[in-house]
Amino acid sequence: MIDKLEDYILAHIDPEDKVLHELDRATHIRMLKPRMVSGHLQGNLLTMLAKLTGSKNALELGTYTGYSAICIAKGLKEGGVLHTIELKEELEDFASEFIEKAGMRDRIVQHIGPSLDIMEEFHESFDLIFLDADKREYDKYYEKLWECNLVHSGTLILADNTLWSGKIVEDLDPKDRYTQTLLRFNKMVLDDPRVEKVILPLRDGLTLIRVK
Repeated sequence: MIDKLEDYILAHIDPEDKVLHELDRATHIRMLKPRMVSGHLQGNLLTMLAKLTGSKNALELGTYTGYSAICIAKGLKEGGVLHTIELKEELEDFASEFIEKAGMRDRIVQHIGPSLDIMEEFHESFDLIFLDADKREYDKYYEKLWECNLVHSGTLILADNTLWSGKIVEDLDPKDRYTQTLLRFNKMVLDDPRVEKVILPLRDGLTLIRVK
């Protein structure tokens, strides 16, 4: 039933463009963990949210192969720019190839290195922020956004994988740093009076956090 519903949903939303389809296929062929790619449904949502918020400046932590970056960039206002950060240098050329094919080179700036370090280099706030890098650092990313003044009233922060395959409601393995950090992050956001928040059960969980 779940697979049938997903097929129905994908058949009744805007179609995946050819470049994104090619990127998704190439990711599944060439990458060890292809399920990390955002994919058609989440990609369409990212584009829609960028448009609905009227975002012009966006930040992404965790480029991977570039699918989500392209989707966010497609939704930005004219002249808008997405800064996307990826730790693994070996992924830079892969993502760059498809950013070029999608015609998004003028809208996407790639950065290679640790997100926490590169975040300190920005001197502007962002309208839209997508957290999708190392889950063990989510709480630190969130704190850094405020510490470096990267958010403003109305900024929409999207945090991916916040349900973590359901592990957040299972007995916690004391050695599982990923789940530990996501539990800490989810509680941090819940208790933060500066933001409004809602968790969508989309894919592996997507938290929408709006700065008041």
